[in-house]
Amino acid sequence: MSELSSDIGIGGMSCASCVARVERAIAKTPGVESVSVNLATESARVIWASSASKEDTHTQQARLSRAVRDAGYEPRVVQHLEQMPEGPWVGFMPVAMGLLLSAPLVLPMLGDLLGKHWMLPALWQFLLATPVQFVLGARFYKAGWHALLAGSGNMDVLVALGTTAGWALSVWLWLTAPAGHMVHLYFEGSAVVITLVLLGKWLEARAKRQTTDAIRALHALRPARVRVITQAGEVDLPIAELLVGDHMVTLPGERFAADGVVTEGQTQVDEAMLTGEPLPVYKAVQSHVTGGSINGDGRVIVRVTATGTATVLANIIRWVENAQAAKAPIQRMVDQVSALFVPAVLLLALLTLLAWWFSGHSFEVSMIHSVAVLVIACPCALGLATPAAVMAGTGVAAKHGILIKDAHALELAHKVDTVAFDKTGTLTLGQLRLLFLLAVSDDEVSSAPFAAASLLHAPRNALPVAMRDVEQSLLCLAASLQSGIEHPLAHAVVQAAKAQGLLLAAPQDVQAVPGLGSEGTVHGRQLLLGSLGWMSTFALDLGVWQARAQALQAQGATLSVLAERTPQGLVALAVLAFGDEPKPGVQEALVKLRARGLRLVMISGDNFGAAHAMAARLGLHADEVHAEVMPSDKAAWVQALQNNPNGSPHVLAFVGDGINDAPALSAADVGFAMANLNVDGQRGGTDVAMQAAGITLMRGDVSLVAAALDISSRTVAKIRQNLFWAFVYNAAGIPLAALGYLSPVVAGAAMALSSVSVISNALLLKRWKP
Repeated sequence: MSELSSDIGIGGMSCASCVARVERAIAKTPGVESVSVNLATESARVIWASSASKEDTHTQQARLSRAVRDAGYEPRVVQHLEQMPEGPWVGFMPVAMGLLLSAPLVLPMLGDLLGKHWMLPALWQFLLATPVQFVLGARFYKAGWHALLAGSGNMDVLVALGTTAGWALSVWLWLTAPAGHMVHLYFEGSAVVITLVLLGKWLEARAKRQTTDAIRALHALRPARVRVITQAGEVDLPIAELLVGDHMVTLPGERFAADGVVTEGQTQVDEAMLTGEPLPVYKAVQSHVTGGSINGDGRVIVRVTATGTATVLANIIRWVENAQAAKAPIQRMVDQVSALFVPAVLLLALLTLLAWWFSGHSFEVSMIHSVAVLVIACPCALGLATPAAVMAGTGVAAKHGILIKDAHALELAHKVDTVAFDKTGTLTLGQLRLLFLLAVSDDEVSSAPFAAASLLHAPRNALPVAMRDVEQSLLCLAASLQSGIEHPLAHAVVQAAKAQGLLLAAPQDVQAVPGLGSEGTVHGRQLLLGSLGWMSTFALDLGVWQARAQALQAQGATLSVLAERTPQGLVALAVLAFGDEPKPGVQEALVKLRARGLRLVMISGDNFGAAHAMAARLGLHADEVHAEVMPSDKAAWVQALQNNPNGSPHVLAFVGDGINDAPALSAADVGFAMANLNVDGQRGGTDVAMQAAGITLMRGDVSLVAAALDISSRTVAKIRQNLFWAFVYNAAGIPLAALGYLSPVVAGAAMALSSVSVISNALLLKRWKP
């Protein structure tokens, strides 16, 4: 959540009309730029204009609370899910009281079916129905009155008017009946309708809690206490007192309290709840661990790198909660319809009363049919149809390592027809290895620091062989220059130098040139290390090594040149050849995406030879590869791929994992960020990509792209199903009630059932698996 946004809980909302009224009230608050009210979470997300940033948080919250209260609702502090009351019977007491008082009123109806006369005296009916009407039903009067004062209507108005009309009609018939005459009263109708509505709301609230189960489970991953190593030994502290830099002890079977790096010990870590990865992950010294994951069979000491809201787990929870609080585009159309719905129903109920009365029926009969129209016509199901499905879909996706950050991405992903991939770190492991170092000053081919019979199929555990002094010196210069750079090629050079046992120097004045290379000073020598394309802009001559470099590129190598600025100009020192491998299962994942009818594209900054060689191994066609694309140009390529001269624009998803992918992720219709870990166990540039993308894949598995598209399709299908049945329910129920085929009791039961059925249908998404 940005610093210019805030949340507020709202009590008393009952339907989509309430949502529209609260949004209008908050939108009028000074400083508010936009507002999104969610009926399912009973909260509002407010985005403040930049001018409002001068106000303190208390003033902003006070303004929101006053706006909510003036609209007739109760402002509340947003509770975290773990603070909310749980249990199957929470809030059931009013429902139980309603059932207890209404049961004797319903018994005569059952007696009629058995041929028995069990009608209660009118006074008894009055005494049983009146507490239900005015005590248990007080919430409907209060909310309905505030709605009328605000010049609008909602479900509470319909229920209050309908049941009051039935209760008042019964009282009038009772008081005007001839002495000793048993007249048919309708107290049971009003009492049962209120009880059924309360029951429906209770079942609805219970079902809504289930839609947040996944987020509730994520909250539960955080332990309450942690063991920290201090000068006095191991001390047990509350999690709130944990600081960055502390060394915490985690025993087998315990959850890690925060993000950190292992400094002592080794273990297997279960990260299933965070990434969806079912297999334990091996961790040793220098490995990164994530707060909330479960330690396996080893005692480890971890240096804390992030606590509180800065941890991966906190970010996951925040992103998913943001997605659930956001409003899907289709919901805005529903809200507009709902704003007109209640006034239309009130008019229809009046017309029903007049039509039956003027057609020769008694006022009593006419009123009952009008009450049935008021009771059955409720926009509750319309208001819940979209948010319930969004909450269930984003929750189950998070459980399987797919973080959907906004409802717009969820709703749009199922329309994707083109998927563009970054290459390094997305389709490949991103763990580049230095395969060859060619000393350009030599008269003959120098040896390779890594033994490899074939460049493209070098074993991952290839061991370093003896290097000559000149090669070690050049490798040391290159690694020193790259030691402060966050890039896979830089990591590969540094790792190769460490494998040779070389001591690196501290570089000075290092500047990274995005997509090209880096420049800096090592031991007083001005060095450049970058791509062949960059070096060609300096008219650098590789001499006899030009042909060898081209041959390595043709085999699929990624090449860099180490050069030095001298008084005579730029002089080439060495050519470095790097190799990468496809991720396991990536070919099968691409086949599945093709089976969905998707167009696949790879956009890479690598040279043509390396990009096309890797594409061939992945099963991509030559026309699906765009190589030597600068990071700054990736967004332009995304826009070009979206263009469709033969029809509507392509809906494009871009999948990337690094800082240089952020512009493309933002430009795509749907951005997928892969939360890869770099060689040091940190997320590195992935954090920037995750901020730019609408969907984050918590592990670097390309098959999750198809899974994300699938959950998007299923969630949108549930939204459409819910909206269809909500509209059909009203389209069929209102005419039946107006024509006299539904009693108020049946109408009340149907209304309660509609809301429960919508949420129950959404909860079916919880069974989804990738």
